[in-house]
Amino acid sequence: MSRIDEIDIVEVLRQKDRRSVARLISALENREEGAIDIIRKIYAMTGKAWIIGVTGPAGVGKSTLINGMIDEFRKSGKTVGIIAVDPTSPFTGGAILADRIRMQLHSVDEGVFIRSMATRGHLGGLSPATSDVVDLLDAFGKDVIIIETVGVGQDEVDIIKIAHSIAVILMPGMGDEVQTMKAGLMEIADIFVINKAEREGSDRLQAELEMVLGLASDMIEWKPRIIRTVASKKMGIDVLLDALYEHREYIKASEQFKEKRHHAIRQRLFDAYQDLTLARAMSKLQDVEFNEIINDIYERKLDPYTAAEKLFFK
Repeated sequence: MSRIDEIDIVEVLRQKDRRSVARLISALENREEGAIDIIRKIYAMTGKAWIIGVTGPAGVGKSTLINGMIDEFRKSGKTVGIIAVDPTSPFTGGAILADRIRMQLHSVDEGVFIRSMATRGHLGGLSPATSDVVDLLDAFGKDVIIIETVGVGQDEVDIIKIAHSIAVILMPGMGDEVQTMKAGLMEIADIFVINKAEREGSDRLQAELEMVLGLASDMIEWKPRIIRTVASKKMGIDVLLDALYEHREYIKASEQFKEKRHHAIRQRLFDAYQDLTLARAMSKLQDVEFNEIINDIYERKLDPYTAAEKLFFK
């Protein structure tokens, strides 16, 4: 019997048992035996939470901004789940925790659940288990789930597959970077936030963003808003939340958003099928046999595709 089998998942959620939820998250992250059963048991209970992605380059103040967002949501009575995705330590495989001291002050609040996760080398800016953990926090009853992702760029746009509303955080002095990140930004951003807006260069950055948005205005249904904040002084965070709520109302009636969600679900289904197919193939192989196949490929006796077919049809 696995550790997961010892947990009554539905009862854990009903009782709001934070410690057991943390154990279930670890099981999902580590892909422990029986982890898939967690999602099987809770999936019908999901779909109620509003999922917000917060992304942007290192140093722009994402964690400080999220801390302010938590304050605002809690003032309005919303419960909040936070998934903070960090780069993976090359030595331990665990999350390299950023400076989240202020955010962690909320961890004593029963209405807030904070969890750091590691990317574990996964491209896309997220952990492979992020979707599953979002489902768990959704079933746990969190009204809002905020995902803080690693950076933003061409290879770091997985957040679009999970989040309903996405805020891309920038800061003055990044005008040139806006030009190089154009494609990735335009694909994922619902709201641009110019944080540290008291600094010189805010006007230039806003002009750069407005120029980029102007070029794409005829191709998009929702024109991303540009919000200025000074998160360290809690300035502009209420305006950011107003813009997020505006976007939430938009997506309720948007066919384009519905199509995006269908595409994301299709991708998640494909990923799940791929994982199960690989697990099934590997379960039929002894280590010795697998090593023999690898050696045959190494010695050019077998090509990788024929070897893969042998595994698939075994």
